[in-house]
Amino acid sequence: MKRLAATLVVLAACGVALVTVSGQSSGGATALDARVKAFFDAHRYGWRDMNVPESDGQLLHDLVVKGGYKRALEIGTSTGRSGIWIALALSKTGGKLTTIDIDEGRHREAVQNFTEAGVIAFIDARLADAHELVPKLEGPFDFVFIDADKEWYTNYAKAVIPKLAIGGCIAAHNVYPGRGRRGGGMTGDYYEYVSGLPFLETTVTPGGVAVSYKRREQ
Repeated sequence: MKRLAATLVVLAACGVALVTVSGQSSGGATALDARVKAFFDAHRYGWRDMNVPESDGQLLHDLVVKGGYKRALEIGTSTGRSGIWIALALSKTGGKLTTIDIDEGRHREAVQNFTEAGVIAFIDARLADAHELVPKLEGPFDFVFIDADKEWYTNYAKAVIPKLAIGGCIAAHNVYPGRGRRGGGMTGDYYEYVSGLPFLETTVTPGGVAVSYKRREQ
């Protein structure tokens, strides 16, 4: 609860309008909100394989809704928890998510979860090596979420930033500024890279989600 509260404070400070699956939004809950909430309630204790916690999923949802983003990319599907949050948001903005994972078992389970949660229509799930696929994808994207092999974060950023629209957002999971901290310094390198780019505005939530906005062309 402390982690969720801290994340909400950061979101409020950044001007992100909070829209919860439980329906506490200005427009009220949709039928899909209710279906996703029921899915998450039914699977509350079943998540594994490096999925994001609920507070970070809510953060991703709110970033997409607030930004009105429509063309999203997720690098690292796992079994789909973060993708469901992003797809739920895209159902409200009229967008679609391309999500990539290299593991066949995780990919298959994610597709099942997307279908059960009711968000499969908003997702293009790819079974592929992101190292090879991401540089080949056509842009522009306006929202990118990175949650894959930590030592490759900077390479992913270099591949997608030129394809990121002005005003677009890159969120990266498990980012801890500074070398030698959690993540073995790998995500610290990512933070140093994105925070050093003058056309990006980067902040990190207490839970370790780096959020970068592209304010102008590089």
